[in-house]
Amino acid sequence: MKKYYYLLLLFSISLTAQLQWRPLTSILSNGNNQRFDDVFFLNENLGWALNGAYAAVFKTTDGGTTWTQQLSEKSASLPGNYYFRNIEFLNENVGFVGTLNGAFFKTVDGGNTWTTVTNFSTNPPAICGLDTVGATTVYGCGAYFSPAYIIKSIDSGETWQFIDMSAYANALVEILFLDENIGYVSGKSTTGGVVLKTTDGGNSWTEIYNTNIAGEYVWKLQILGSDSKVLFGSVETEAPNTGRLIQSLDAGVNWTSKVFPDTNVQAVGFLTEKHGWMGGHATGFYETTDGGDTWTNTTIGSNLNRIFILNDNLAYASGTTIYKFNDSNLATTDFVEKARMPLKAFVQPNPVKDKLNVTIGFTESDHVIIELYDSLGHRIKELQKDDINKASSKTYTFDFPYSTGVYIINLHTNTGRQSIKFVK
Repeated sequence: MKKYYYLLLLFSISLTAQLQWRPLTSILSNGNNQRFDDVFFLNENLGWALNGAYAAVFKTTDGGTTWTQQLSEKSASLPGNYYFRNIEFLNENVGFVGTLNGAFFKTVDGGNTWTTVTNFSTNPPAICGLDTVGATTVYGCGAYFSPAYIIKSIDSGETWQFIDMSAYANALVEILFLDENIGYVSGKSTTGGVVLKTTDGGNSWTEIYNTNIAGEYVWKLQILGSDSKVLFGSVETEAPNTGRLIQSLDAGVNWTSKVFPDTNVQAVGFLTEKHGWMGGHATGFYETTDGGDTWTNTTIGSNLNRIFILNDNLAYASGTTIYKFNDSNLATTDFVEKARMPLKAFVQPNPVKDKLNVTIGFTESDHVIIELYDSLGHRIKELQKDDINKASSKTYTFDFPYSTGVYIINLHTNTGRQSIKFVK
């Protein structure tokens, strides 16, 4: 009887300790329903989360149970209008926040106070990706709205090197290093989404992957924790093309591509070669257990930009809120996902004749890339890139010397991509 009791107890523990994702509602103290663009943890307890449009940094010392707001554009100490994109720490004291507004912040006291980094030979207009490696090395890259460049520091951010990457790409989004010398960046070139590799600390780069579909991005990258030769990437595209998972088992020499259920996929995170998750701006939180051959919507979350894997039993993701992957006993029940509100944008008149007029209502400062596609999802051209300094409504007018048919306008902004179909 005692043996049976112990077996039953162990079975019960295995059930209650089942690993799954759950939303951390306590971080939504700002109540703004804006996307959390990034999450970063140094260990199981100490971590930071970063809200994009609300421009705020939150810190936790108990694994996400409680959070303290540390930095916000709403505070008197940080006047301005920012979009916070990413956060990364070298250690428990030294950390960095990248924005999409020409500002880059550093802390040396764990986030209690922040200063603006100004010691660049060329000031980067945006930092879309950050990675720290070793004791003192920091890499950053940008920008999704172009141009392409890398920043590098080997002294914990005291001095910086600016690396022009226009020879390899016209936009960079993600940067990820194995050590101080071997690393990867991803983004897009004129011919498609790209992944580049360096073995000399960023002095030279080699293109190791290209989607060969203009307008696509390789948005996020992951190196598998248990095997540094296994790489994953997310391919963001425009309908009717499909988003994709790309994977390499040999450090980027060869790649496979698997279809994802939506176009705007961005976040990617895998526990093993077969088991992982992906998601994006207007997508669900999808899981695969067969390496991307099939996907299931977990219905746990949405609007993902980052999946941060700590170990086989612990991970975090940033999206509509911060999500945690661990013991299901800790699951919350009071969180309700809210749909992302797209920009108010329209083409008028529609059908179009010789002029294309696109009106966009911006709710705050922003960046926009306006691209023209045909009905098959082939990118025709980039019509305009514009920097928006404040909430406003703008109408863009373009000559339209194209044949009769159906076309797509794609708007890529700080808060996502959306498309408008129209007819000529």
